[in-house]
Amino acid sequence: MSDEVAPGHVRLRLDLSYDGRDFHGWAKQAGGKRTVQGEIEDALRTVTRSGSATHELTVAGRTDAGVHARGQVAHVDLPEAVWREHHEKLLKRLAGRLPKDVRVWALREAPSGFNARFSAVWRRYAYRVTDNPGGVDPLLRSHVLWHDWPLDVDAMNEAAGPLLGEHDFAAYCKKREGATTIRTLQELSLVRGDDGIVTATVRADAFCHNMVRSLIGALLFVGDGHRPTDWPGKVLAAGVRDSAVHVVRPHGLTLEEVGYPADELLAARSKEARNKRSLPGAGCC
Repeated sequence: MSDEVAPGHVRLRLDLSYDGRDFHGWAKQAGGKRTVQGEIEDALRTVTRSGSATHELTVAGRTDAGVHARGQVAHVDLPEAVWREHHEKLLKRLAGRLPKDVRVWALREAPSGFNARFSAVWRRYAYRVTDNPGGVDPLLRSHVLWHDWPLDVDAMNEAAGPLLGEHDFAAYCKKREGATTIRTLQELSLVRGDDGIVTATVRADAFCHNMVRSLIGALLFVGDGHRPTDWPGKVLAAGVRDSAVHVVRPHGLTLEEVGYPADELLAARSKEARNKRSLPGAGCC
């Protein structure tokens, strides 16, 4: 798996954001469903006058239907001739062609060894929820979950502590064949703002499917008093899906930022990230 760009092509980094409400997730799907990847690739093909050619995007983190992004990152390899012809006006032309719920904010040549997915060292998400008995501000209804029980944020933060570090998060992930569920959770903290909205910050080297929304679901059960503070840690240690852990709705979740190492470390990080992980002391089989 080489990150070498094909001869005659140039790799570009795209920084983008989108409102996930009307998208069926990031990745292109059969059947004509509207996706973020599909919209951007269609726009690229149109503004570069590429005909039937598709310039395929690689993204830092695929988001599910309804999930938003403020700091998503992707890369695309364009023929050098196309880049030379269009680069000065490409960003503005994309702004004119893309629908208003997705924006590309920056588009530039990527440094050597850059891979939007495998070079990343962390992804940071925010999940927003309110326990206001009156519900969610109508202007925020597509970005904030309403939880109709009072939440104890201190208890939620106490419960989050044992989840930090490198673990097998099988109990909080939707298993995919051949994929590891070992991740390093670098931050899981919750703060109640002056507006009453509780924002959970979740940062890890990578996430498996449904991991963030499952973690938040477990912490909400602690926050509203239905489970003790040691329960999420016990679920993690058990290593199997617990039917009591609910995957919360996607609209409260936003990908806020993706972190990358210094340019000279990009290629090494990309190679390291492709290695299947195991926990210290774990057997090979």
